[in-house]
Amino acid sequence: MSRPAVAIPEKLFFKIGEVCELAGVQAHVLRYWESEFPMLAPQKNRAGQRVYRKRDVEMALRIKELLYEDQYTIAGAKKRLTNELRGGAKVKVNGDEESSGEVTHVETFSTSPSSFASRVAPATAEERQRLKQLAAELRELLSLLEQETKAQNK
Repeated sequence: MSRPAVAIPEKLFFKIGEVCELAGVQAHVLRYWESEFPMLAPQKNRAGQRVYRKRDVEMALRIKELLYEDQYTIAGAKKRLTNELRGGAKVKVNGDEESSGEVTHVETFSTSPSSFASRVAPATAEERQRLKQLAAELRELLSLLEQETKAQNK
């Protein structure tokens, strides 16, 4: 289920409609993101229209990925982006598919505000599917724990 990479045209500025088309969201969604994510702050031209630069477009695409594909909440996506922009170390775990969660190699890398989107390798469809499966299993475990807690409190 990996989405194809979005080709951002080589332009200095983009109008809100162009960014909406590239990101695949409506204008009101993009404006809402601007109010929630301080790192998405397009300039305004003399007429008061939003003018997005390439880094703003990349940020909108990253926000969409976190919210829609990785299923972060607004607060979670905000924290994740803040950490990425601060250049905090991220840990990338490379393990054997057959291993039972055993870490075979850990690689750390950091991201900078100007190129974080190009440095972080997108997850493959298989990795995304495994993460979704893991999330479903965790939800199931949480449900079982909640049921057990309710039974004990009776």
